[in-house]
Amino acid sequence: MDAADIVASVLVLGIIFVSLLSNVVVLICFLYNPEIRKQVPGLFILNLTFCNLLLSVSNMPLTLVGLVTTGHPGGGSGYCQIMGFLDTFLTTNSMLSMAALSIDRWVAVVFPLSYHSRIRHRDAVIALGYTWIHSLCFSTVATCRSWVGYHHLYASCTLCNARAKGSGTQFVVFTVALHSLTFLLTLIVMCVTYLKVLKVARFHCKRIDVITMQTLVLLVDIHPSVRQKCLDEQKRRRQRATKKISTFIGTFVVCFTPYVITRIVELFCPGPISPHWGVLSKCLAYSKAASDPFVYSLLRHQYRKTCSLLANKVLKRSQLNSSSQRRMENSTGRSDNTVSTANNIQAPADKPLGQ
Repeated sequence: MDAADIVASVLVLGIIFVSLLSNVVVLICFLYNPEIRKQVPGLFILNLTFCNLLLSVSNMPLTLVGLVTTGHPGGGSGYCQIMGFLDTFLTTNSMLSMAALSIDRWVAVVFPLSYHSRIRHRDAVIALGYTWIHSLCFSTVATCRSWVGYHHLYASCTLCNARAKGSGTQFVVFTVALHSLTFLLTLIVMCVTYLKVLKVARFHCKRIDVITMQTLVLLVDIHPSVRQKCLDEQKRRRQRATKKISTFIGTFVVCFTPYVITRIVELFCPGPISPHWGVLSKCLAYSKAASDPFVYSLLRHQYRKTCSLLANKVLKRSQLNSSSQRRMENSTGRSDNTVSTANNIQAPADKPLGQ
């Protein structure tokens, strides 16, 4: 192993740890809080969490083994084909889940009064059914055509050009269609929906800003510090929606774009691609599984409140256990002292009179 492989191994190990921990916390919050379970976006977040967890325990460790052993991680071609199937299925499913979440946010913000009639649990189940069918079709075709295997460029079991030499044109069409109907489609849906959400959010901010400025003008005797706080809050409110939408789209682009571009370049560029770049692009794609819990769940108020309630519950239980243990120890110590004192008092009475 060279220095680059060591750094990549440490990076993959860190991504596995963060992804497992954060996605498990999201799953616990979903199971603990009934309000989260009642919401329609909770189904999309649950599906995304499921994909991220399965990716963290299947493909990421295999990539780590491939980096450590600097070659094929073993397990047989059948095992590698299963991992390649999961890689295509889980990546495609998670991308489409993000598109579904963006459509849900668009309907909630643009049509707030009719949101519950437009987006119901039945509609969410239908959307999830489409994401599963879409992902299963592409991953099944790739596996049945034996187009998945261990790819040294990415140090993982995934779509492999070397295994598709006999059907070059078909593999090229399949790969372009896969990334066009998953990555590109999801990116277009996210950009269109979130930009419309941003437009509506800015419109509402302008209305609130007008009311705020009229109020500040009418309140002549208001203290300058209070006026400045109102203006600062007004500025933060304008920036909040932009930051959230930039995070949604930005993390998707940063994590998946290098990997998808490398895949497309690999199809049409006859020259070799640096394996360090291939592994880095794959690590960036894996890092989306670690960032999704924070982007879509853990930074929201409901999830933060649920996490704090769970933490307080655990801490109170541990404090109660420790305090009860201390009380038991104190009562045991007092009983021992009472017994020893009684023995000391009774000892002279047991002695003979001549002593």
